[in-house]
Amino acid sequence: MMSISKRLFGKIDEQEVCEYTFKNDNGIEISCLNYGCIITKVIVPDRRGNYENIVIGFQELADYQRNPLFAGAVVGRVAGRIRDAQFELEGKNYTLPNNDGHNNLHSGPNGFQNAVWDAAVVSKEQEDTIEFSHTSLDGVEGYPGTLTTKVTYTLNNNNEFSIHYYGVADEITLFNPTNHTYFNLSGNFKQDISQHSLKIDSSRFLELTQQLLPTGKLLDVTDTVFDFRTGRKIIEGINSINPQNTIAGQGYDHPFILDSNHNGEIVLQDEESGRVLTIETDAVGVVLYTGNHIPSDFDIHGVKSRPYLGLCLETQGLPDAIHHSHFPSCILQKNQISTTTTTYTFSVVL
Repeated sequence: MMSISKRLFGKIDEQEVCEYTFKNDNGIEISCLNYGCIITKVIVPDRRGNYENIVIGFQELADYQRNPLFAGAVVGRVAGRIRDAQFELEGKNYTLPNNDGHNNLHSGPNGFQNAVWDAAVVSKEQEDTIEFSHTSLDGVEGYPGTLTTKVTYTLNNNNEFSIHYYGVADEITLFNPTNHTYFNLSGNFKQDISQHSLKIDSSRFLELTQQLLPTGKLLDVTDTVFDFRTGRKIIEGINSINPQNTIAGQGYDHPFILDSNHNGEIVLQDEESGRVLTIETDAVGVVLYTGNHIPSDFDIHGVKSRPYLGLCLETQGLPDAIHHSHFPSCILQKNQISTTTTTYTFSVVL
């Protein structure tokens, strides 16, 4: 019998922060907070039937509040970096917090990840859903328009976990959210993700500057460590002398343009445990971040944090699209509804 339980996780300014836990008939458990829609745990079996957590998370609310990793959170209004922390819309210039050098990252300190969201639970026989909703007022973090956002998490008995994003605003604005969960399929955080294998159906990725901003160039992945079309291990990018891997801090922090959607386009696998994560989406691209800059001052499931302890697969529109007219637009017109869905399927290879 599928179920959702709820417990008090803490309080922020007298607002209750609760942790909700899905559990399906196959024993898979997924926990999340109404603070930042943060996914705190994903407990799935390995090939031997051992159930372990495969995502980076913390025990205390205070760690999520000072969370420079954005671990597990929904980030927005706009994910990624915006050059010079400013943009222009319809002749007006808007200034954002410069929380990443001279640039804006994930919309700033008062983005979606630090909001307490309203939550509503819907239970059905074969699936359970939590709908998180949040209103971001005109001018918050410099963005125009009052934006209503809904993020819906659904777990079913096919071991599919889906995230549905919905946004509508009363003025023209920008909208490009994503989820920033770090996966480590080993289920043992004494191991890093360097030996994970990854497949991405993508023939092009975005070239980055030293500040990890898109230059605007779309590079061919052929004959590079950015070619994941038939799968490769993450360690190849960590050890690569390709300047793009060096810029990212020895690894990946790059947007890939997907060549297909809802077609098994992203597959992450850990050979030792047999765990497989398949991601399907209608988003334009995915940002692969291999945790190159994870700081070492957090306790993560009893293990001291360190680089490469987890990786993110952030399905989204292309970062800094507002400054690149040939990228798919992230502009949300007044009263226009924007939706996108990403589904994560958990399985094992015996």
